[in-house]
Parts: sequence; C-alpha cells; structure tokens
Amino acid sequence: MKKLQEKLQSFSGAMMVPIILLILVGFYVGIGAAVTNYIVTDNNIINTIFKMFTSMGFTFMNYLPLWFAVGISFTLAKKEKGWAAFAGLVLFFCYITCIGTYANSQGWNAETVAIDALIENGYTREAAMNFNALWDTVAGKFTFNMGIFSGIIAGLCAGFIHNKFYETKFNSTFAFFQGTKFVIIVVTLFSIPLAVLSYYLWPPIANVLQMITHVITTSGYFGTWLFGFIDKALLPFGIHHLIAFPIEYSAVGGTMTIDNVVYEGVRNIIVGQAASPNATGYIVRNFTTGRILFQLAGLPGAAFAMYKCAKPENRKKVASLLIPAVLTLALVGISEPIEYTFLFASPVLYWLVYAPLCGLCYVFAELTKVSINGNALFFMIPNLFQPNKVHIWSLLYLLPLTFIVYYFSFKFFITKFNIKTPGRDENEEIKLMSKKEYQNIKKSSENEKLEILIVEAFGGAENIESVSCCATRLRVIVKDYKKVVDDSEWTKNLQALGCVHNENSYQIIYGVNVGNITTAVKDVLGID
Repeated sequence: MKKLQEKLQSFSGAMMVPIILLILVGFYVGIGAAVTNYIVTDNNIINTIFKMFTSMGFTFMNYLPLWFAVGISFTLAKKEKGWAAFAGLVLFFCYITCIGTYANSQGWNAETVAIDALIENGYTREAAMNFNALWDTVAGKFTFNMGIFSGIIAGLCAGFIHNKFYETKFNSTFAFFQGTKFVIIVVTLFSIPLAVLSYYLWPPIANVLQMITHVITTSGYFGTWLFGFIDKALLPFGIHHLIAFPIEYSAVGGTMTIDNVVYEGVRNIIVGQAASPNATGYIVRNFTTGRILFQLAGLPGAAFAMYKCAKPENRKKVASLLIPAVLTLALVGISEPIEYTFLFASPVLYWLVYAPLCGLCYVFAELTKVSINGNALFFMIPNLFQPNKVHIWSLLYLLPLTFIVYYFSFKFFITKFNIKTPGRDENEEIKLMSKKEYQNIKKSSENEKLEILIVEAFGGAENIESVSCCATRLRVIVKDYKKVVDDSEWTKNLQALGCVHNENSYQIIYGVNVGNITTAVKDVLGID
C-alpha cells in the first residue's frame, strides 16, 4: 500500500504538468472571444490577432490527451526526460492509430459507426447514440473517444517503458539501437497489444464512466458536497488531482453541445461558453465555483481565527506569516501553505471541520447559482471582458457569511481543544523568515545555498532516487528514509512550510516558489 501511495503521488504530480496550458485556455479563449464577438467585430488586424489567441486556446484544449501523454511520460522518467517525452509522443500516436486500424478490421470506421448507419443495422436510437459516442477522430485518426484517458495511458506506459529500458546495452553491432533509442522501438511495438487490449476493455470502462457521470449528475447537492469534501480530504496525500481532473476535462464531468460542438468536462464546457456569442452564462454545476468561497473568505476567516487565538505578544509575527499566504491564496488560488498551517497543528481540525465546510461551499455556490469563469482573482480577469455571462450577486452575502462561519468554527475548536496553531505554543518557534535571518542561512556552511542544504537534508545526493514537484510541493523519493532530517528541521532551518512523508516518499511544501527550488535541486544533483 505504501508503494502504491508513492506511485499515486508521482502520478498525481505528473498530471499537473499540462496545467499551464489549461490556464492559458481560459485566458486566450475568454479574452480573445470577447474581443472578436463583442468589441472588435469587423474583419481587421485587431480582430484577426485576437482570433489567433482564441484558436491557440482551442488548440490547447482539443489536444489535451497529447499534452498529458508528453507531460506524464516526462515527469515519471528518472533520467533522460527529453527522450521520455518523445517516447510519450510516439506512443500516443501509435496507440490511437492502432486502435483505429484494429477497429477497421472488425468492421468499424467513421461511416459504420454513424448513428443512421447503426440504426439501419438494427440498433435502437439510444443504443446507436451510445455506441457512436465511443468513437471520435483525434489528430485526423479514427479511434476511441477516450478524452484525456488516452494521453494518461500513453504517458504512464511510456514512462514505465522508458525507466525500464533507457539503460539497455547491446554489443557493437547493434549499439546504435541501445539505450533511449531502444525505448522508442519498444513503445512502437508495445502500442499494438495495448491497442488491441484497449479495443476490448475500453467499451466496458466507458460504460462505467457513463454510470459515474449519471451518479454525479443525479445525486444533486449531496454529490456536489461529496466532491468538495473528497477533493480537500485527498490534498494531504497529494492525489486530489485524480478526482478533479477527470470531472474538469473529461466526459466524467458531463458533456454539452455549444454551437454544434460537443465539449466534455466542466472546464471545457465553460471554455466553450466563453467562446460562444450565443451563451448567456456559464454552467452552474461546475464543481469549481465553491472554491471562490473558501479561497476568498473561508480560509481568510480561518487565518483570522488563528491570529486572534495567538498570544498577544505573538500576533505580529503570526500576521506576518498568514497575510502573505492569504494574499497568494486570493490572487492565484494556492491554498496549501495556509491549509498546512493548521493541518500539522491538528489533522482532526482539517478533516472533520475544514474539509466538510469546503464541501458546503460548493453546495451553496451551486444552490445560489453562481456562475463565473475562474475561481481566483487573477484567473477571473477574462470575466471583465464578458460580464454578461457572469452571475455572482449571491456572493455579496455568501462571502461574508463564509468568513464568519470559518472564523467562529476555527476559533471554537482551537480554543476548546487547545490546538497549537501558530503563536499559541510558548516553546515553539513561530515560522518567520526575516531578511537578516535569510542572509544568515545563505552565509552558513561556507555560503551554501538552499538547494545544497536540501540535498544534504535528504541524506546526500547518493540517497536521492528521484525529484519532482507539483504546484507547491517538492516531491522526493529517497533510498533510506532514516538518513533524512527530522520533519521539524524543514520548517525551522530550510524555509519550508511543512513536510509530509510516508517512509521513502517525501513532500516538502514550499509554496509557489517550488518550481525554481526544484530546478536548483536538480542542478545540484546533475539531473537533466
């Protein structure tokens, strides 16, 4: 189970690689379509430029499986990551091509799976529509309509094959085909049995996904609450993306036809509505707008409760810790730094109070029909160009109500059970890094930089097996966890906000700077 959790954490982190493209989709389509549909409608250079932005946004969205195939294979690779990404690309195209070729040998192609053709062959209209929904044309290839799952499968398989064979050696006669080149050969050969297996396995899997979609869409507000609760409950384990991404970017989250185009997943549907001149608003049941409530009001309320519960002499230091975290949260939606502040103080407070309240935020946002594109202030900018599609009047009372509920809930539990949030423990140093302290750390150990100290904290380069990161956490797998420093060392001397680990698998929370820190650590280790 521990090994499985490590694999799931690595996989979940890999799922975050295409996130920059998913962010750009909302900006490019939201702003580009607003300009071309409402502001500059004539055919001129300005209109053409913004049409280019819209087209790029849809290109990112239409080829999501490809980005996942490349991103996942790249992230899972231990070394030679460029070759691994190339292997993911090759396997993806071989995979979808072989599925279509094998399907054609069984009598299925774009013409025979058409609804009218199926009805003529004895299918009922409903059965014909369900069977037709299994198929699609991807990058010009007739294949299964698997959404992001085809890219995920290709990325996982390519990453596994790469790690297995990238060090393969042959004698001098075949030396050209060894190593990373052998990986490319293997993925092309592997695509054939993978495609045949998928031909028989995907239809029942697709039926299960349709059942999940049915449960989600028919379970009402309980389903909405359950999603919000599970999403936050899984956060400490680093696998919350596994529930969010399928709903946001695949048919699991539902489908909608907009201007004769079928969009799958709630985020893709919102993008389609942003691009449509005929849309009058965004979908309400989108499993995202609830984040607005706890990001802009709930967590700030919890932070204020922690500030009020701190000893008076410590409040200034506590404020200097919490205010930057709250600002980051409101602007870009990075909630983990402040969440981990009370997670480590009291897991019970996190799972039995915070996570259920987050589920309720999703429910009340849906109940009052909040519809908007984006859930953090920075990502809401495209709404300024299409205010006619935004419905947020209920936030005028939901936001202050959420702040009050979180504030009093946290204050009650912190004082009732004497939870040691920042500033309440006399013997614990409050995490605060002044400029002078930072300079002292930089000068310590003969001017060693943070990345060098991190490597040493993990027991040295020889003890580190792999390094990666997600949006806020440095993810490291070590060979011997007994050589790693104590958890408290990360927050006291290594500038971290917290540490989560399961024996050999570590997640060090550094917030939004984790990308640069990860790159620096890889440079120290000599990892490409």
